[in-house]
Amino acid sequence: RAMATSLLRVAPPEELLRPLAVPERLLLGPGPSNVPRRIQAAGARQLLGHMHPEVLQVMDEIKAGIQYAFQTQNRLTLAISGSGHCAMEAALLNLLEQGDTVLVAINGIWGQRAADIARRLGANVYELLKPPGKYFTPQDIEQGLVQHKPLVLFITHGESSTGVLQPLEGLGELCHRHGCLLLVDAVASLGGAPIFMDQQEIDVLYSGSQKVLNAPPGSAPISFSERARVWRAPGSDTGPTAPSCARGCLTWGLSSLWRRRWVQGKPTTSTSEQGQCEDTALCSWRCAWAAFDAREKSPCSVMLSPGTVLGSPGAVGLKLPQKARLPTITTVRVPEGYNWKDITAFLMDNHGMEIAGGLGPTVGKVLRIGLMGCNSTSANVERVLGALRDALKRCHRSRL
Repeated sequence: RAMATSLLRVAPPEELLRPLAVPERLLLGPGPSNVPRRIQAAGARQLLGHMHPEVLQVMDEIKAGIQYAFQTQNRLTLAISGSGHCAMEAALLNLLEQGDTVLVAINGIWGQRAADIARRLGANVYELLKPPGKYFTPQDIEQGLVQHKPLVLFITHGESSTGVLQPLEGLGELCHRHGCLLLVDAVASLGGAPIFMDQQEIDVLYSGSQKVLNAPPGSAPISFSERARVWRAPGSDTGPTAPSCARGCLTWGLSSLWRRRWVQGKPTTSTSEQGQCEDTALCSWRCAWAAFDAREKSPCSVMLSPGTVLGSPGAVGLKLPQKARLPTITTVRVPEGYNWKDITAFLMDNHGMEIAGGLGPTVGKVLRIGLMGCNSTSANVERVLGALRDALKRCHRSRL
């Protein structure tokens, strides 16, 4: 040991000789949200080997929790080890091949992101556009389906960049009538706005763990309908499968190995598969298990929690920019003469509270205030409104 130490030329960093200090802050932005103690405790439990039967049991229970939250009986339901963005990529990678036609409904940044990913896959991408703050009607969708005849329609249920909630009723039936799969992004809405995958005939639905579920990022729930599962090989049992690594490795979560574990509950036994499973996100899965714990919360209880609608921001001089409001993330216009950065910085520095500015098409135009899961309370509504009153009184107001 002494000899090895004498060979060191890089000193240990001073920062890592101190205990880790993490400030306590109220996270009322568009995500992540605060993590309740019971979910923190689940993530702190001792590790198990990925081959242990208890891990397969946890996977089965998480699958059941996702099916409950999505309101689906789909067999191909799982948690990808990654963010909601990873689930977006996995969904598109497993539905589209080069030359396929996809119609992307864009009324904010997440439709733009999906269109970009689809183009990188070599798909023929057609965009159905709405201004930020607007949503798509069935007539808008049908016009796009008739005109472009896509294989897949991508639409965002909760557009967190603009605060819009997209109505989904009738879209699944409409897509199927035109020979198209319906792919829905519910990262910002799952658990905070009603969604019923089977009843609404959604073919692929995904979300993220760090929003309403109040878990750390790293587990992305996703589910494929039977129609989507056999999309590439009708009548077969192959279902979505990962393309070559040249097209991306994010679809590892839906490779034949992982499908065997999630869909059939079978452990992997070969040496090569053992090596490939070393990166299993067991800590994230334990947190996901706690997030779906039916004793603590249900989709209905979260949807109806008192803070999901942000009181009356008009009382503090703020204006809501659209009618179809996403209940988990409220967007309010930045008051004239104020810099949004000054307001968000003031809340962080003086109230220990995070809210966010706009994203994509709403940068500089709105403030985004998130009330999700355990953060969605009347007390937090009053707290953020009080902090905003304070900010508008004390922040410098430009003449411009």
